[in-house]
Amino acid sequence: REMSKYNEMELMICVAARMFEDGASCSVGTGVPCAAAALAQKLHAPNLLIMFEVGGVAPLLPSMPISIGDSNTIYKAIQTVSMPKIMEMNQRGLIDYAFLGGAQIDMYGNINSTVIGNHDKPTVRFPGSGGANDFASFAWRSVIIAPHSARRFTNKIDYITTPGYLTGPGAREKAGLPSNTGPYKVITNLAVMGFDESTKRMYLESVHPGVTVDDVIKNTGFELIIKEPIGQTEPPTEEELKILREEVDPFRAVISRKAE
Repeated sequence: REMSKYNEMELMICVAARMFEDGASCSVGTGVPCAAAALAQKLHAPNLLIMFEVGGVAPLLPSMPISIGDSNTIYKAIQTVSMPKIMEMNQRGLIDYAFLGGAQIDMYGNINSTVIGNHDKPTVRFPGSGGANDFASFAWRSVIIAPHSARRFTNKIDYITTPGYLTGPGAREKAGLPSNTGPYKVITNLAVMGFDESTKRMYLESVHPGVTVDDVIKNTGFELIIKEPIGQTEPPTEEELKILREEVDPFRAVISRKAE
């Protein structure tokens, strides 16, 4: 769905960037999460503390790195540490936000990025967890960013690579994960979802411009909680788009991609 002034990828990045408050800490990879963090840091959260899995701590991103090994990930950083040290910071509760993606997501925010089909003889094998399991297990809030389709948003999840709320209330704690952690928001090309406090199930929070509630329901393969009134996502501002296009991703490495 191309829009008159911005595309779906730009919309998702701008919405994601608004999740970060000034002074928060976040762990990001490349792509959309990194673009969102860089936009937030340049626009409204100059003290956003960004961490990269391979060791960059609190860089001032000049533009979006093309990989987690890019020198931009340590530009004016306060430290460069090891990957185990980054994971240790996460385990110690020092990371507020983790930004994640995945091939399949269920109503409890569990993510599959390992296989489609049988684990031993899959029809598709993906790269796997990377640090996603670690970050979703211990960061205070996980934000999931993914294209919206019934194929991705399904209860027939083939493998839990990354834990959400597992089977519902109390399941994370029973599995040994810290309380008060877990999925926070889901941002797609159609809508923003949150998680119900009592059931831990995903609910529809707002629909993007030009999208209806029915559009979201038709593209979700499980029963999404609908809480009235449904909000309307604020579209990207001219300032957000200018900084995103000219400073964050001037070579259109991410914002030119299709959200699919």
